[in-house]
Amino acid sequence: MVLLIWLYLVVARGGFWRAVQRDDASPLDGIAPGAWPVVSAVIPARDEADCVGQTVASLLRQTYPGEFNVILVDDQSQDGTGQVAREAAAASGAVGRLTVISGSALPAGWTGKLWAQRQGVEACENAERPLEFILFTDADIVYAPDALQVLVARATADGLVLTSLMAKLRCKSFAERMFVPAFIFFFQMLYPFAWANNPRRATAAAAGGCMLVRREALRAAGGLDAIRTALIDDCSLAKLLKAQGPISITLTDRVHSIRAYPEIGEIRRMVSRTAYAQLHYSPLILLGTVLGLALTYLAPVALTLFARGWPQFIGLFAWILMALAFRPMLRFYRLSVLWAPFLPVIAAMYMAFTLDSAYQHARGRGGMWKGRAQANV
Repeated sequence: MVLLIWLYLVVARGGFWRAVQRDDASPLDGIAPGAWPVVSAVIPARDEADCVGQTVASLLRQTYPGEFNVILVDDQSQDGTGQVAREAAAASGAVGRLTVISGSALPAGWTGKLWAQRQGVEACENAERPLEFILFTDADIVYAPDALQVLVARATADGLVLTSLMAKLRCKSFAERMFVPAFIFFFQMLYPFAWANNPRRATAAAAGGCMLVRREALRAAGGLDAIRTALIDDCSLAKLLKAQGPISITLTDRVHSIRAYPEIGEIRRMVSRTAYAQLHYSPLILLGTVLGLALTYLAPVALTLFARGWPQFIGLFAWILMALAFRPMLRFYRLSVLWAPFLPVIAAMYMAFTLDSAYQHARGRGGMWKGRAQANV
Protein backbone atom coordinates (compact mmCIF):
# COMPACT_ATOMS: atom_id res chain seq x y z
CA MET A 1 0.00 0.00 0.00
CA VAL A 2 2.76 2.46 0.96
CA LEU A 3 4.61 1.89 -2.31
CA LEU A 4 1.41 2.09 -4.36
CA ILE A 5 0.64 5.49 -2.83
CA TRP A 6 3.98 6.93 -3.90
CA LEU A 7 3.88 5.31 -7.32
CA TYR A 8 0.49 6.95 -7.85
CA LEU A 9 1.72 10.32 -6.61
CA VAL A 10 4.81 10.26 -8.80
CA VAL A 11 3.26 8.79 -11.94
CA ALA A 12 -0.41 9.79 -11.99
CA ARG A 13 -0.90 12.95 -9.90
CA GLY A 14 -0.43 15.51 -12.68
CA GLY A 15 3.35 15.60 -12.32
CA PHE A 16 2.88 18.05 -9.43
CA TRP A 17 6.29 17.25 -7.96
CA ARG A 18 8.21 18.32 -11.09
CA ALA A 19 7.48 22.03 -10.42
CA VAL A 20 7.44 22.81 -14.15
CA GLN A 21 4.29 24.93 -14.29
CA ARG A 22 5.99 28.35 -14.39
CA ASP A 23 5.44 31.76 -15.95
CA ASP A 24 8.77 31.75 -17.82
CA ALA A 25 7.33 31.60 -21.33
CA SER A 26 4.55 34.20 -21.10
CA PRO A 27 4.06 36.12 -24.40
CA LEU A 28 4.85 39.82 -24.33
CA ASP A 29 4.36 40.82 -27.96
CA GLY A 30 0.78 39.74 -28.60
CA ILE A 31 -0.91 43.04 -27.71
CA ALA A 32 -0.69 46.08 -29.97
CA PRO A 33 0.68 49.33 -28.50
CA GLY A 34 -2.19 51.35 -27.07
CA ALA A 35 -4.42 48.28 -26.70
CA TRP A 36 -3.28 47.18 -23.25
CA PRO A 37 -6.36 46.93 -21.00
CA VAL A 38 -6.99 49.05 -17.91
CA VAL A 39 -6.02 47.33 -14.64
CA SER A 40 -6.60 48.20 -10.98
CA ALA A 41 -4.78 46.50 -8.11
CA VAL A 42 -6.71 45.93 -4.88
CA ILE A 43 -4.69 45.48 -1.66
CA PRO A 44 -6.49 44.52 1.57
CA ALA A 45 -4.26 45.65 4.42
CA ARG A 46 -4.69 45.33 8.19
CA ASP A 47 -1.72 46.39 10.33
CA GLU A 48 0.77 45.88 7.49
CA ALA A 49 3.04 48.89 8.02
CA ASP A 50 6.14 46.66 7.98
CA CYS A 51 5.49 45.42 4.44
CA VAL A 52 2.97 47.57 2.60
CA GLY A 53 5.39 50.31 1.56
CA GLN A 54 7.51 47.86 -0.44
CA THR A 55 4.39 46.33 -2.00
CA VAL A 56 2.97 49.68 -3.10
CA ALA A 57 6.33 50.86 -4.41
CA SER A 58 6.83 47.69 -6.48
CA LEU A 59 3.37 48.04 -8.01
CA LEU A 60 3.85 51.69 -8.88
CA ARG A 61 7.17 50.83 -10.55
CA GLN A 62 5.51 48.45 -13.02
CA THR A 63 6.52 48.90 -16.65
CA TYR A 64 2.99 48.04 -17.73
CA PRO A 65 2.19 49.90 -21.00
CA GLY A 66 -1.51 50.43 -20.20
CA GLU A 67 -3.41 52.39 -17.55
CA PHE A 68 -2.84 51.03 -14.07
CA ASN A 69 -3.70 52.26 -10.60
CA VAL A 70 -3.61 50.89 -7.04
CA ILE A 71 -6.40 50.83 -4.45
CA LEU A 72 -5.41 50.05 -0.87
CA VAL A 73 -8.17 49.21 1.60
CA ASP A 74 -6.88 50.09 5.07
CA ASP A 75 -8.80 47.58 7.17
CA GLN A 76 -8.97 49.55 10.44
CA SER A 77 -5.22 49.33 10.98
CA GLN A 78 -3.65 50.63 14.19
CA ASP A 79 -0.07 50.97 12.92
CA GLY A 80 -0.28 53.67 10.26
CA THR A 81 -0.58 51.28 7.31
CA GLY A 82 -2.38 53.83 5.14
CA GLN A 83 0.18 56.55 5.81
CA VAL A 84 3.07 54.21 4.98
CA ALA A 85 1.38 53.43 1.66
CA ARG A 86 0.94 57.14 0.88
CA GLU A 87 4.58 57.83 1.68
CA ALA A 88 5.66 55.00 -0.64
CA ALA A 89 3.56 56.46 -3.44
CA ALA A 90 5.03 59.91 -2.84
CA ALA A 91 8.57 58.51 -2.90
CA SER A 92 7.74 56.82 -6.22
CA GLY A 93 6.38 60.05 -7.70
CA ALA A 94 3.01 58.39 -8.27
CA VAL A 95 0.67 59.84 -5.64
CA GLY A 96 -2.11 60.17 -8.22
CA ARG A 97 -2.13 56.45 -8.95
CA LEU A 98 -2.75 55.34 -5.35
CA THR A 99 -6.12 55.52 -3.63
CA VAL A 100 -6.33 54.68 0.09
CA ILE A 101 -9.77 53.70 1.36
CA SER A 102 -10.57 53.54 5.06
CA GLY A 103 -12.28 50.18 5.48
CA SER A 104 -15.62 50.00 7.23
CA ALA A 105 -16.44 47.69 10.13
CA LEU A 106 -16.58 43.98 9.36
CA PRO A 107 -20.21 42.89 8.90
CA ALA A 108 -21.54 39.53 10.03
CA GLY A 109 -21.15 36.79 7.46
CA TRP A 110 -17.86 38.00 5.95
CA THR A 111 -14.21 37.15 6.53
CA GLY A 112 -11.99 40.17 7.00
CA LYS A 113 -9.86 39.87 3.87
CA LEU A 114 -12.81 39.29 1.55
CA TRP A 115 -14.72 42.22 3.04
CA ALA A 116 -11.73 44.49 2.46
CA GLN A 117 -11.39 43.18 -1.09
CA ARG A 118 -15.11 43.72 -1.64
CA GLN A 119 -14.71 47.39 -0.75
CA GLY A 120 -11.81 47.65 -3.19
CA VAL A 121 -13.88 46.05 -5.94
CA GLU A 122 -16.68 48.51 -5.24
CA ALA A 123 -14.22 51.37 -5.72
CA CYS A 124 -13.21 49.81 -9.05
CA GLU A 125 -16.86 49.53 -10.10
CA ASN A 126 -17.41 53.21 -9.37
CA ALA A 127 -14.46 54.29 -11.51
CA GLU A 128 -15.34 55.98 -14.79
CA ARG A 129 -13.15 53.98 -17.12
CA PRO A 130 -13.41 50.65 -18.98
CA LEU A 131 -11.66 48.51 -16.36
CA GLU A 132 -10.98 45.00 -17.66
CA PHE A 133 -8.82 43.36 -14.99
CA ILE A 134 -8.49 43.51 -11.20
CA LEU A 135 -5.22 42.43 -9.60
CA PHE A 136 -5.91 41.06 -6.12
CA THR A 137 -2.67 41.15 -4.18
CA ASP A 138 -1.59 40.90 -0.56
CA ALA A 139 0.19 43.65 1.36
CA ASP A 140 3.41 41.62 1.70
CA ILE A 141 3.96 40.90 -2.01
CA VAL A 142 6.73 42.52 -4.04
CA TYR A 143 6.64 42.47 -7.85
CA ALA A 144 9.37 42.52 -10.48
CA PRO A 145 8.88 45.51 -12.82
CA ASP A 146 7.52 43.39 -15.70
CA ALA A 147 5.23 41.15 -13.60
CA LEU A 148 1.93 42.86 -14.43
CA GLN A 149 2.74 43.02 -18.12
CA VAL A 150 3.46 39.28 -18.13
CA LEU A 151 0.23 38.55 -16.25
CA VAL A 152 -1.96 40.58 -18.59
CA ALA A 153 -0.24 39.24 -21.71
CA ARG A 154 -0.82 35.66 -20.55
CA ALA A 155 -4.45 36.33 -19.60
CA THR A 156 -5.15 38.04 -22.92
CA ALA A 157 -3.37 35.46 -25.09
CA ASP A 158 -5.09 32.48 -23.43
CA GLY A 159 -8.48 34.06 -22.65
CA LEU A 160 -8.05 33.41 -18.94
CA VAL A 161 -10.58 34.62 -16.37
CA LEU A 162 -8.09 34.09 -13.53
CA THR A 163 -4.31 34.21 -13.80
CA SER A 164 -2.49 33.50 -10.56
CA LEU A 165 1.18 33.40 -9.65
CA MET A 166 2.31 31.44 -6.62
CA ALA A 167 4.45 34.08 -4.94
CA LYS A 168 7.87 32.80 -3.96
CA LEU A 169 7.80 32.78 -0.17
CA ARG A 170 10.61 34.10 1.99
CA CYS A 171 13.02 31.26 2.77
CA LYS A 172 15.83 32.56 4.98
CA SER A 173 15.36 31.44 8.59
CA PHE A 174 15.74 27.82 9.66
CA ALA A 175 11.97 27.56 10.15
CA GLU A 176 11.32 28.91 6.66
CA ARG A 177 13.87 26.60 5.03
CA MET A 178 12.32 23.66 6.85
CA PHE A 179 8.67 24.36 6.13
CA VAL A 180 8.23 26.67 3.13
CA PRO A 181 9.26 24.35 0.25
CA ALA A 182 7.21 21.56 1.82
CA PHE A 183 4.21 23.89 2.10
CA ILE A 184 4.30 24.54 -1.66
CA PHE A 185 4.96 20.84 -2.32
CA PHE A 186 1.89 19.83 -0.30
CA PHE A 187 -0.21 22.56 -1.97
CA GLN A 188 0.71 21.26 -5.40
CA MET A 189 -0.03 17.71 -4.28
CA LEU A 190 -3.55 18.79 -3.25
CA TYR A 191 -4.05 20.98 -6.34
CA PRO A 192 -1.80 19.80 -9.19
CA PHE A 193 -1.21 22.91 -11.28
CA ALA A 194 -1.47 20.95 -14.54
CA TRP A 195 -4.97 19.85 -13.51
CA ALA A 196 -6.01 23.30 -12.32
CA ASN A 197 -4.86 24.75 -15.65
CA ASN A 198 -6.80 22.14 -17.64
CA PRO A 199 -10.34 23.39 -18.48
CA ARG A 200 -11.56 19.78 -18.72
CA ARG A 201 -10.71 19.03 -15.08
CA ALA A 202 -12.65 20.20 -12.05
CA THR A 203 -9.53 20.98 -9.99
CA ALA A 204 -9.30 24.71 -9.30
CA ALA A 205 -6.57 26.56 -7.40
CA ALA A 206 -5.11 30.01 -7.01
CA ALA A 207 -2.54 31.73 -4.81
CA GLY A 208 -4.12 34.64 -2.97
CA GLY A 209 -1.02 36.82 -3.01
CA CYS A 210 -1.28 37.44 -6.76
CA MET A 211 -4.50 36.90 -8.71
CA LEU A 212 -5.37 38.76 -11.92
CA VAL A 213 -9.14 38.49 -12.40
CA ARG A 214 -11.21 39.43 -15.42
CA ARG A 215 -13.73 41.93 -14.12
CA GLU A 216 -16.71 40.72 -16.15
CA ALA A 217 -16.11 37.09 -15.16
CA LEU A 218 -16.10 38.05 -11.48
CA ARG A 219 -19.32 39.98 -11.91
CA ALA A 220 -20.96 37.11 -13.82
CA ALA A 221 -19.98 34.67 -11.04
CA GLY A 222 -21.75 36.75 -8.39
CA GLY A 223 -18.74 38.70 -7.17
CA LEU A 224 -16.93 38.18 -3.89
CA ASP A 225 -20.31 38.00 -2.15
CA ALA A 226 -20.55 34.42 -3.44
CA ILE A 227 -17.56 33.32 -1.31
CA ARG A 228 -17.83 35.85 1.53
CA THR A 229 -17.44 33.27 4.33
CA ALA A 230 -14.43 31.47 2.81
CA LEU A 231 -11.23 31.29 4.85
CA ILE A 232 -9.37 29.69 1.95
CA ASP A 233 -10.48 32.56 -0.26
CA ASP A 234 -8.03 32.04 -3.12
CA CYS A 235 -9.03 28.47 -3.98
CA SER A 236 -12.70 29.33 -3.39
CA LEU A 237 -12.36 32.16 -5.91
CA ALA A 238 -10.62 29.84 -8.36
CA LYS A 239 -13.46 27.32 -8.11
CA LEU A 240 -16.01 30.09 -8.60
CA LEU A 241 -14.28 31.52 -11.65
CA LYS A 242 -13.38 28.24 -13.33
CA ALA A 243 -17.08 27.85 -14.01
CA GLN A 244 -16.77 31.04 -16.10
CA GLY A 245 -13.71 30.10 -18.14
CA PRO A 246 -10.12 28.84 -18.08
CA ILE A 247 -7.81 29.68 -15.19
CA SER A 248 -4.07 29.40 -14.63
CA ILE A 249 -1.75 29.05 -11.66
CA THR A 250 2.03 28.83 -11.98
CA LEU A 251 5.20 29.14 -9.95
CA THR A 252 7.21 32.32 -10.49
CA ASP A 253 10.41 34.16 -9.70
CA ARG A 254 8.80 37.51 -10.54
CA VAL A 255 6.63 37.79 -7.43
CA HIS A 256 7.94 37.39 -3.88
CA SER A 257 6.41 37.45 -0.41
CA ILE A 258 8.47 39.44 2.07
CA ARG A 259 6.50 38.30 5.12
CA ALA A 260 8.94 36.75 7.58
CA TYR A 261 8.35 33.57 9.56
CA PRO A 262 11.50 33.47 11.71
CA GLU A 263 10.16 30.95 14.25
CA ILE A 264 8.41 27.60 13.96
CA GLY A 265 5.54 28.94 16.09
CA GLU A 266 4.74 31.51 13.43
CA ILE A 267 4.63 28.81 10.76
CA ARG A 268 2.31 26.83 13.04
CA ARG A 269 -0.06 29.78 13.40
CA MET A 270 -0.05 30.38 9.65
CA VAL A 271 -0.98 26.76 8.90
CA SER A 272 -3.41 26.42 11.80
CA ARG A 273 -5.40 29.42 10.62
CA THR A 274 -6.89 27.53 7.64
CA ALA A 275 -5.98 23.83 7.90
CA TYR A 276 -9.21 22.73 9.59
CA ALA A 277 -11.24 24.90 7.21
CA GLN A 278 -9.62 22.93 4.36
CA LEU A 279 -11.15 19.83 5.98
CA HIS A 280 -14.59 21.47 6.14
CA TYR A 281 -14.43 21.41 9.97
CA SER A 282 -15.14 17.67 9.90
CA PRO A 283 -13.69 15.47 12.67
CA LEU A 284 -14.13 12.45 10.39
CA ILE A 285 -12.16 14.07 7.57
CA LEU A 286 -9.56 15.16 10.12
CA LEU A 287 -9.15 11.56 11.27
CA GLY A 288 -8.84 10.38 7.66
CA THR A 289 -6.27 13.08 6.95
CA VAL A 290 -4.12 12.15 9.93
CA LEU A 291 -4.24 8.46 8.98
CA GLY A 292 -3.48 9.31 5.36
CA LEU A 293 -0.49 11.46 6.30
CA ALA A 294 0.81 8.75 8.61
CA LEU A 295 0.48 6.08 5.93
CA THR A 296 2.01 8.26 3.20
CA TYR A 297 4.91 9.87 5.05
CA LEU A 298 5.56 8.01 8.29
CA ALA A 299 4.94 4.39 7.33
CA PRO A 300 7.87 4.28 4.84
CA VAL A 301 10.23 5.39 7.60
CA ALA A 302 8.80 2.92 10.12
CA LEU A 303 9.12 0.04 7.64
CA THR A 304 12.67 1.03 6.75
CA LEU A 305 13.83 1.24 10.35
CA PHE A 306 11.90 -1.57 12.02
CA ALA A 307 10.79 -4.12 9.40
CA ARG A 308 12.81 -6.88 7.79
CA GLY A 309 12.89 -8.45 4.33
CA TRP A 310 10.52 -7.25 1.62
CA PRO A 311 8.54 -4.86 3.87
CA GLN A 312 11.79 -3.09 4.73
CA PHE A 313 12.77 -2.86 1.06
CA ILE A 314 9.32 -1.52 0.11
CA GLY A 315 9.52 1.09 2.86
CA LEU A 316 12.98 2.20 1.77
CA PHE A 317 11.94 2.41 -1.89
CA ALA A 318 8.91 4.51 -0.98
CA TRP A 319 11.10 6.80 1.15
CA ILE A 320 13.51 7.23 -1.75
CA LEU A 321 10.65 8.07 -4.13
CA MET A 322 9.39 10.63 -1.61
CA ALA A 323 12.81 12.26 -1.35
CA LEU A 324 13.31 12.33 -5.13
CA ALA A 325 9.87 13.90 -5.60
CA PHE A 326 10.76 16.66 -3.14
CA ARG A 327 14.04 17.60 -4.86
CA PRO A 328 12.64 19.82 -7.67
CA MET A 329 10.89 22.07 -5.14
CA LEU A 330 14.05 22.30 -3.06
CA ARG A 331 15.98 23.31 -6.17
CA PHE A 332 13.32 25.92 -7.02
CA TYR A 333 13.95 27.45 -3.60
CA ARG A 334 17.71 27.06 -4.04
CA LEU A 335 18.06 24.85 -0.99
CA SER A 336 20.25 21.81 -0.46
CA VAL A 337 18.70 18.53 -1.55
CA LEU A 338 19.91 17.15 1.78
CA TRP A 339 16.58 18.38 3.13
CA ALA A 340 14.77 15.81 0.96
CA PRO A 341 15.07 12.73 3.24
CA PHE A 342 13.60 14.77 6.11
CA LEU A 343 10.24 15.28 4.40
CA PRO A 344 8.59 12.68 6.75
CA VAL A 345 9.67 14.74 9.78
CA ILE A 346 8.30 17.92 8.19
CA ALA A 347 5.06 16.15 7.29
CA ALA A 348 4.68 14.95 10.89
CA MET A 349 4.94 18.53 12.09
CA TYR A 350 2.37 19.67 9.54
CA MET A 351 0.14 16.92 10.89
CA ALA A 352 0.56 18.42 14.37
CA PHE A 353 -0.27 21.90 12.99
CA THR A 354 -3.45 20.49 11.45
CA LEU A 355 -4.51 18.97 14.76
CA ASP A 356 -3.79 22.31 16.41
CA SER A 357 -6.04 23.98 13.83
CA ALA A 358 -8.91 21.73 14.92
CA TYR A 359 -8.12 22.47 18.56
CA GLN A 360 -8.13 26.23 17.98
CA HIS A 361 -11.46 25.93 16.17
CA ALA A 362 -12.92 24.03 19.14
CA ARG A 363 -11.76 26.89 21.41
CA GLY A 364 -13.54 29.43 19.24
CA ARG A 365 -10.27 30.81 17.88
CA GLY A 366 -10.40 29.28 14.40
CA GLY A 367 -9.11 31.36 11.51
CA MET A 368 -7.35 33.78 13.85
CA TRP A 369 -5.77 36.64 11.90
CA LYS A 370 -4.83 40.11 13.11
CA GLY A 371 -6.97 39.71 16.23
CA ARG A 372 -10.02 38.25 14.46
CA ALA A 373 -11.34 34.71 14.90
CA GLN A 374 -13.07 34.15 11.56
CA ALA A 375 -13.83 30.44 11.27
CA ASN A 376 -17.30 30.71 12.79
CA VAL A 377 -18.64 33.61 10.77
